[in-house]
Amino acid sequence: MKAAGKHVRLIVLLVPLLLLSMLHSQPVLLADPVTPENADQQQILQKSLSIVEIDREIERVSKQQNDTQTEIKQLQDRLTEKQDQIKSRQERAGTVIRAYYMGERDNLFTILFSAKSLSNLLEIYSYYEMIMDQDRIVLDAYQSEYKNIRDMQQQMEKSYAQLTTIKENLLKQRERVVALQKELDSSVASSSDPEAMKKLIKEFTSYWENVGMYEVKRYFSALSSAMDDLPEFIQNKKGAIRTNGTTYSIDIQEKDLNEFLKSKNKLFDNFGFHFSDNKVIAAGESGNLSLQVEGHYSIENEPENSILFHVDKLVFNGLELPDTTCRQLEDEFDLGFYPQQIVSFVKATEVTSNDQMLHVKLKLSM
Repeated sequence: MKAAGKHVRLIVLLVPLLLLSMLHSQPVLLADPVTPENADQQQILQKSLSIVEIDREIERVSKQQNDTQTEIKQLQDRLTEKQDQIKSRQERAGTVIRAYYMGERDNLFTILFSAKSLSNLLEIYSYYEMIMDQDRIVLDAYQSEYKNIRDMQQQMEKSYAQLTTIKENLLKQRERVVALQKELDSSVASSSDPEAMKKLIKEFTSYWENVGMYEVKRYFSALSSAMDDLPEFIQNKKGAIRTNGTTYSIDIQEKDLNEFLKSKNKLFDNFGFHFSDNKVIAAGESGNLSLQVEGHYSIENEPENSILFHVDKLVFNGLELPDTTCRQLEDEFDLGFYPQQIVSFVKATEVTSNDQMLHVKLKLSM
């Protein structure tokens, strides 16, 4: 009986832990995909991966299209409501303006001078001031409603333009998928073992969706988090900031940046940046996973002065991902940095990378 009681207590303890582990499940780690035997296999896998990613972009853009159409419908309803409201405002504002045009308010002002006593003057003035205040309220309300309508119309025009761009992008991505699918089907059919190739594609697709994208985002997230502390690192790095009159410059050496990243996250023990010929290459390996990111920095002034990183090329396990994935990661993770967090009164004007050095020129922003 005692042994049975212990088993019951053990089960009572283990069941909650099992439920918690189910709630916080990790990505399913599938077996490593078969390494492509030749360039033809690699091309086939790259096309299949591109189809998966562009399909995902189509899904995202389709949702964006639906959201924008909903937003336009809501704006149209609000605009109709505002236009109805402004009719009464317009009538009241017109009455006030006609009163001034016809000289009725001038007559009120003249009455002030007809007051026979100070108390009478104060009484007339209080009525006059009350009318003037009411006029201002009416005119201000009309002006405010009119501005709201104008702003909403501009917002709708912007949303319609955005919707047109979205539809064009959606059509373009669908055409890309159809063309890629035709190429892929033809390549698979002409391979030495089509069924084995289909199986390889399925395995690799599952591996990418369950492990690959998770790992890529894990690195991008770690990089984005580290970049938040880059301004402090530059401020504390002796010789990183130099001045010459009204101009400033920041020099970040490749080895210093890599040491900084390693100090922020162990993920970067086998991952590093390389600067050369206005190109930034970040690459690394972890077990059977390899990742290479190629990009460049640019100066942006909207919404604030910043040095943003653009992903030009993304290679996972030797397979290059499509531009849609690059744009998505670029939008989701901020890998740039902001000069005014380093020196508050300057703005970046130029950024170059060469000979293992990232060089930033700045000038006074006052």
